[in-house]
Amino acid sequence: MPDSAIQEQRWIRWMRRALQLAALAEGRTSPNPLVGAVVLDSEGRLVGEGFHARAGQLHAEPGALAQAGEAARGGTIVVTLEPCCHHGRTPPCTEAILSAGIQRVVVALTDPDPRVAGGGLQRLRDAGLEVISGVLAAEAAHQNRAFVHRVRTGRPWGVLKWAMSLDGRTALPNGISQWISGPPARAWVHALRAECDAVIVGGGTVRADDPLLTSRGRRSPEPLRVVLSRSLDLPATAQLWHQDVATTLLAHSVAAVQEPQSQRLADLQRQGVELELLERCEPLLLLNALAGRGCNRVLWECGPALAAAAVQQGCVQEIAAVIAPKLLGGEQARTPLGHLGFTAMDQVLTLSCESARSLGNDLLLQLQLSSCATPN
Repeated sequence: MPDSAIQEQRWIRWMRRALQLAALAEGRTSPNPLVGAVVLDSEGRLVGEGFHARAGQLHAEPGALAQAGEAARGGTIVVTLEPCCHHGRTPPCTEAILSAGIQRVVVALTDPDPRVAGGGLQRLRDAGLEVISGVLAAEAAHQNRAFVHRVRTGRPWGVLKWAMSLDGRTALPNGISQWISGPPARAWVHALRAECDAVIVGGGTVRADDPLLTSRGRRSPEPLRVVLSRSLDLPATAQLWHQDVATTLLAHSVAAVQEPQSQRLADLQRQGVELELLERCEPLLLLNALAGRGCNRVLWECGPALAAAAVQQGCVQEIAAVIAPKLLGGEQARTPLGHLGFTAMDQVLTLSCESARSLGNDLLLQLQLSSCATPN
């Protein structure tokens, strides 16, 4: 095997390790990306590892370099995302790399953040370092698809989740829906919430299901719970109003600040519920507001009307569908999606299946809208 091919395999091996490290912080770094790094000494031996654990904390590169110490001098750093070259809450990672005496930098993905966008790699090249980029770029882009999407579009990556019967129903004709899926599937949903920055429902879901919308302790703090409501016809005793478990944000329109709704808002605010005033109660405006709060990835756990609106407004990039081996029947039974306005098959949305697996007796399909190919 040629030396170049041997070197390429070597960088792939260590980049896989860096990606594994980055994944340890899934759901905890927003608005920052997931980043992992490994440091090899001049002989190619592993001497340091690090990952970005949380926004405001040490970045992956300085963490790995600190672990390596003097052994990093003359060595290589392998990192999943281009090192930053600007001052944020932490100093530039490029300067930490230069100070450590690193001679080679191996990178998977260029940072789309306009403050970086190739500038970090150029800074290192200008300083005389060897820079190798694009190693496992597709894997790195998929891992950070939510961050890249937010930077490029100004709104978070949206995941729409539902559980339905084999005949496509999400509830019986009388509205009863608990439980369509089994315990393993419900545990998986809790884990999914832990990977998201916010979980969104509409007022109808609050009235019908009184959900808690937490990860059941799988992450701390819990994801932000968001209620999008036009009418504010919401139960006074909903679990979502208890802020000792997790924070709740109520997004509402200008009309809701008029009497008698304004008193309802004041009561909720006294309970600690945060309020977000929107020009209109629409998914796109809500996601713009959530991006401003630093959300990279959000989870839609809503009813069919809001789910359809989110899809129509480009607020859904990924669908997670749990299919239970049950038949509910009923011509008027609820389905996952409301009317999308299609009248011909050439108008319908197509999806690509990312994965399919069993969760106990249930089947989980994770799909991506074909118009939302993984960024690179």
